Amino acid sequence: MSTNNILADSFSGNRILFLDGGMGTQLQSKGLQPGETPETWNLTRPDDIRAVHESYLASGADVVYTNTFGANRAKYHGDIPLSDIIESAISIARDAANAAGGERFVALDVGPTGRLLKPAGDFEFDAAYDAFAEQVSIGAKAGADIVAIETISDTYELKAAVLAAKENSSLPVIATVALGNDGRLLTGADVECVAAILEGLRVDAIGLNCGFGPDLMLPFVKRLARATSRPLAVKPNAGLPKAEDGRTKFTVGPEDFAKDVQELVKAGATIVGGCCGTSPDHIAALSRLLKSGEAAHVIPRDAVLSRTVIASGSRTLEIPFNDSIIIGERINPTGKKKLKAALTEGDVAYVLREAVSQAEAGAHVLDVNVGVPGLDEPTVLTSTVQAVQSVTDLPLQIDTSNTEALERALRSYNGKALVNSVNGKEESLSSVLPLVAKYGGAVVALTLDESGIPETAEGRFEIARKIVTRGLEHGLTPDDFVIDVLCLAVSAEPSSANVILDAMRLVRERLGCRTCLGVSNISFGLPSRPFLNATFYTLALNAGLSAGIINPLSAEMMTAYRAYRALTGKDAQCAEWIEHAPAPQIATMPSGERPREPKAKNEKRFDEPSELFNSIRHGFKIDAAAQAKVLLSGGKPPLAVIGEDIVPALETVGRGFESGTIFLPQLLMAADAAGAAFDEVRSALPADAVADKGKVILATVKGDIHDIGKNICRALLENYGFKVIDLGRDVPPETIVAAAKREQVHLVGLSALMTTTVGFMEETIRALHAEVPGCEVTVGGAVLTAEYAASIKADHYTKDAMELVRLAEKVLA
Repeated sequence: MSTNNILADSFSGNRILFLDGGMGTQLQSKGLQPGETPETWNLTRPDDIRAVHESYLASGADVVYTNTFGANRAKYHGDIPLSDIIESAISIARDAANAAGGERFVALDVGPTGRLLKPAGDFEFDAAYDAFAEQVSIGAKAGADIVAIETISDTYELKAAVLAAKENSSLPVIATVALGNDGRLLTGADVECVAAILEGLRVDAIGLNCGFGPDLMLPFVKRLARATSRPLAVKPNAGLPKAEDGRTKFTVGPEDFAKDVQELVKAGATIVGGCCGTSPDHIAALSRLLKSGEAAHVIPRDAVLSRTVIASGSRTLEIPFNDSIIIGERINPTGKKKLKAALTEGDVAYVLREAVSQAEAGAHVLDVNVGVPGLDEPTVLTSTVQAVQSVTDLPLQIDTSNTEALERALRSYNGKALVNSVNGKEESLSSVLPLVAKYGGAVVALTLDESGIPETAEGRFEIARKIVTRGLEHGLTPDDFVIDVLCLAVSAEPSSANVILDAMRLVRERLGCRTCLGVSNISFGLPSRPFLNATFYTLALNAGLSAGIINPLSAEMMTAYRAYRALTGKDAQCAEWIEHAPAPQIATMPSGERPREPKAKNEKRFDEPSELFNSIRHGFKIDAAAQAKVLLSGGKPPLAVIGEDIVPALETVGRGFESGTIFLPQLLMAADAAGAAFDEVRSALPADAVADKGKVILATVKGDIHDIGKNICRALLENYGFKVIDLGRDVPPETIVAAAKREQVHLVGLSALMTTTVGFMEETIRALHAEVPGCEVTVGGAVLTAEYAASIKADHYTKDAMELVRLAEKVLA
């Protein structure tokens, strides 16, 4: 039976596919030293690597993961060529699998790059893709059966890895992510967001690994099972780590581990194994229990996917069938001179302000169109999509008729986009649908073809059916389509409104598809357009409009939307209506813009945030610097700019991060914007006029080369006014102690990601306490908990960068 048939059999629920357990734990027991690169053992100690594989295969594993977790160009910098490391890993695993007999498989283990991708970090998406592509290409040619992407904590990096796997091999792909204690990835995505993105990219199995034990993983597996019909893969840790006799040990034994994983199987998992702390004994117990137990459970596809879902890198949105969402239309240069000029002149800040204003006004999705004659549309659309994603977590509608621009934008988009659009013309069908199928997404389907736009509702429905039928050939479903029956002006076509509404009803009744409309087209050429638009919008909502492409800054349109939802019971307790109840003067406003309270010229309300405050809050780095300069040139004292604008903005963002309303990318963008404003303030003062809040040493401990978390902490601390002494990664205890003495610091932050290096963390803490009295030590990292921190005598445990800032403010006050 071929690999794909075995996997198909497992995925169907007829059998469970057993993966192996932790590699690092086993290598430690064989003498792997902290800081030593495990992948080099493929060449220096191949018999030990083979022994690990053999032990897992003997314990019942169907699949062994190669010793290549860190074998990518971004992370590995040793002298042995990557190709030798990966080829040797495949050969060792293959020999062990063949010797075990039966149908056993080799999975190329693909771990993260260890770098944070832009805009939150400094690593380019294409560089991450190249690193993964090289690893996959070598592994596939060497004979891997499966590509297993694991322990990813950023959806953007996840997308780069999946594209690399699918474009550089024909192997099935299992993709698992590592959640934090809050149930989200480092960059904010929850399991529903991960499922939407991976489902769109058509991986073969979706799941979770590392992070915590099977008991804590259970609620997230249950949620994942409701969000995808793909097979679910789980590789939990053997519980939580604790320090014992200077070594890291995990708390869940083999039998308890197997019983807990059985609950994951009942929740929907069909591919099971172990991660940190698990051993052949854990896999043996799992195999014994589940091979004689009930079959795996798979939720039927139609029970999961009878909905239309899009996503950004951290937020999922369902386009409803029996309700409606708002697609903000303002980032489209058609009829907008200022936006057209901004795009032509490269004024990104203007575009970002448009994005944020629509998000704050209530848009659920933002349309992005840069169609200005003479522009390099593929380049400008891609850069604009990336820029907009840096300041909002709303999903985007990528709006272009340029196929090259569409592909480049879809490839660089972090999430699962809404594509605008495909139509019934053969050229469009053959060029757009394959891209939607490849990159994942929902697509707006326009009911026009080579003959134009049909005059009748039935004619438009037939084109919609033709498009959906063609989509089926590419693996798309009716739920992947949002049908736009096209809104023609009633000034030119008096029957247009009725035809549109009838066509929408036909699409819903006969195809079961969602619908959308560019609503304001209905009033083109007529006076008092806002009132016509709002009235037609209400009619369309009543006819089942799923998504209105409107101006969310229009008071009339937003009032119509909220009134409709309140009156039809879609707004529970009329809460949204009450919150946004329109001012009395709305009926006399012809502008179509949101009414504002009157105020005198140049008068600022005492409670109204400054432009600098808002720019920092939204991560507008260029604007923040410019606005700080304006305040300073207008006579505001530099220290007042810091105390009244910059620090309050950072505090607001920090509270949002702590409460889970904003996530790491937005936090870091705000920190960058604050840093730009600080630079302007510092330039207006003598060098010693702005005192640092205090000094903090940061270091990744000896043996550990991972520094994403440390670098995030450094960026945030610096922008909160602390002086950071960053000692880098793989730092021995004596170096940290010497720096603490020399700099006379009172707070040291230590980071470790690998269980093999936590021993050095304990040694460093012991040395600091002994040799630097009065210096407090805080620790953090993926393998640590508050309990573990206490067990190694750390003074504090900080789970994230914002918590470290709060601690520094307290300790160094």
